[in-house]
Amino acid sequence: MTEARATRKRIGCDASGVPLAGSIDGQRHFHLRFDASEEDIDELGHVNNTTWVAWIQDASVAHWFAAARPGDADTFVAVVLRHEVDYRGNIKAGESATAATWVEGRPRGARYARRVEFTDVKGRLLVESLSQWALLEKATGRLVRVPAEVAAPFLTDGHEAQGSRDD
Repeated sequence: MTEARATRKRIGCDASGVPLAGSIDGQRHFHLRFDASEEDIDELGHVNNTTWVAWIQDASVAHWFAAARPGDADTFVAVVLRHEVDYRGNIKAGESATAATWVEGRPRGARYARRVEFTDVKGRLLVESLSQWALLEKATGRLVRVPAEVAAPFLTDGHEAQGSRDD
């Protein structure tokens, strides 16, 4: 393992490797606050786009750690296939944004869609994203169909898993 890799922060965790703490609401949306620091700010004086993408991934993975059944995080890992991000506003150093994230619809085979929306303290939408993720089995590194029981803690009423679809 390289030194750079050994010191890299784990996605969805704080600097010591502990999953980021948030809350899950009745619709199984995960909420997590991010505070902008000077290191997050670009030459325009607000949070850089790369920081927003890192926060999208942190919120998504923290949701996985918070809601997954015991053992699932040891067996599976998800990887990003695609991010679509719309920037509608921004914040400066010392300000905060709250992420709300959820799995949208049912998984299809190994793939699932995840939405993340960031709002400021006044509730204004700042950034929204739709990302495509795929589930891998850690032991093999291969794609696996998302098992219904793995998806269930993330799906809202009306989208309960009956089994993953291929279409």
